[in-house]
Amino acid sequence: MSTELHTQDAQTAPAADQPRYSLLVHLPAELGGARVLPLEDGGEVSVGRSRGATLTIDHDQVSRMHAAIRRAGDRVEVSDLGSRNGTRVNGIPVAPGTPLRAGDEVGIGPASLMLAVSSRATRRAAVADSDHGLRALTGEVDRATRYRRPLAVIMFRIEPEAALDHLAASLRTMDSLCEYGGDHYLAVLPELDRSQALVVTQRLTELARRHGAALHTGVATCPGNVSSAEALIGAAAAALRGEATTTPAPGDHAPVVLDPVMVRLYEVIGRVADSALTVLITGETGVGKELVAEALHRDSTRRAAPLVRLNCAALPENLLESELFGHERGAFTGADRRKIGYVEAADGGSLFLDEIGEMPLPLQAKLLRVLEQKVVTRVGGTSEVAVDVRLIAATHRDLTGEVAAGRFREDLFFRITGVTLLVPPLRDRPSEIVPLAEHFIAAHGANPIVLTEPARDALRAYDWPGNIRELRNAIERALLLGGGGPIAAEDLPSRVLDGPQRPGAVGGPVRDRLAELERDAIVHALDVERNNQTRAARRLGLSRRALIYKMEKYGLKPAPMPRRADEPAT
Repeated sequence: MSTELHTQDAQTAPAADQPRYSLLVHLPAELGGARVLPLEDGGEVSVGRSRGATLTIDHDQVSRMHAAIRRAGDRVEVSDLGSRNGTRVNGIPVAPGTPLRAGDEVGIGPASLMLAVSSRATRRAAVADSDHGLRALTGEVDRATRYRRPLAVIMFRIEPEAALDHLAASLRTMDSLCEYGGDHYLAVLPELDRSQALVVTQRLTELARRHGAALHTGVATCPGNVSSAEALIGAAAAALRGEATTTPAPGDHAPVVLDPVMVRLYEVIGRVADSALTVLITGETGVGKELVAEALHRDSTRRAAPLVRLNCAALPENLLESELFGHERGAFTGADRRKIGYVEAADGGSLFLDEIGEMPLPLQAKLLRVLEQKVVTRVGGTSEVAVDVRLIAATHRDLTGEVAAGRFREDLFFRITGVTLLVPPLRDRPSEIVPLAEHFIAAHGANPIVLTEPARDALRAYDWPGNIRELRNAIERALLLGGGGPIAAEDLPSRVLDGPQRPGAVGGPVRDRLAELERDAIVHALDVERNNQTRAARRLGLSRRALIYKMEKYGLKPAPMPRRADEPAT
């Protein structure tokens, strides 16, 4: 699976006093991660598997020509192009020519495209464009990971933007400032850890205040939080949404471990973490295998050294070899300098290879040699470099079957399975579903927001084929649609209400049971309030108009109220 971006012919730049429109694209890292697409007046961005699309996404949930987003002046609209899986705006299926407003989110398969509108009239020389900024950040993340150096980013909004020049002028020469999209900006701060970045944030906030502006910030660090440019941007964006500008308390990133099966798993992790054995973590996609790897590293004597992570499915074979083992200058076209690989970067610590089942056979042989001889030879080199690395691998595949099929080396299989840990799917640990949802709510800085009981019932009943990753996405969507109030069942994706139920869940389809509960609650409120719709709506926490709509939906017509004895007959 892959993603390609096809640029259109350059169009006339918008007038200086016109707002600038762009689409903030979020994709999984293996499909290209984050990017920004300009949306010019009269322009169109098409999305699909076809190479003729502006944004090509090679994914089985995306149709050949899936959807198109068009702009005419200040009107932006999205149309589904007859796709198999549909297109959604803020979780709702689109009609032809559905209008978009700033902040609306278009869902297309695994992709999310958010419309951003910038009111800034002119580009400031000190602020790089988004493409340049993302390239610079990718390079800084690579440097920080390889040389174990700190890196921080601050994503922010500033209102009004006139004070942006003062913020740019206050940064160090080595720092960079770029647009992220719309009114969002990204400051890249090499050689600063989280505590130092928070000091910078406080200084920028005070500087903005002195110039009559309000600054809203989110901070993320590498390798402390994440180890890829896309994930770092995502962490900073999540912090910005929650106004997270303070150092997180210890345990904020700890896994939720409540179900007995997970308690037993983490007991085993505690026993094997400090051994020298290689560990293979197995389980379905999205169950939290990386959290297990983090726990193994955190509880080992290697905790002071880096945990270096690499997804073997994210790169083609030629790039994977160079990234994993490094290369010498002149090893291939474009190799203008020596580059150490992830194995060397993890020296003294742990190397986490996710999706190891996707590693090509020739590279499996090279990895086996590293594990057995404890040396690595860079691509294009002849000298051996000694390394001390503990390997933690993960896969969603049945490696025994892969060995039988000749797609995975048997000797490497035996070498990486010193200890095998199975992470159970979310449907097999039901007691963690609601606590995990509440954990994701709190991570967005939304602690006062609660889940209604029908929403809790819906979460517990659903089968969660996408596991924790799907649950996180469902909660983030509900937070967006909930508008700051309690998260109701109808704020959850329709697949949660109508999809497959978890084995052992009680009752029929969730949507039907929720409808029955809602109807009963309305009948009870009307009965208590003697059919006074205003008071019944207040009791239910609804507007009167919403109550009338739901009464019509359920065929509820209030019975005539009995006449009191002191009322005159008509």
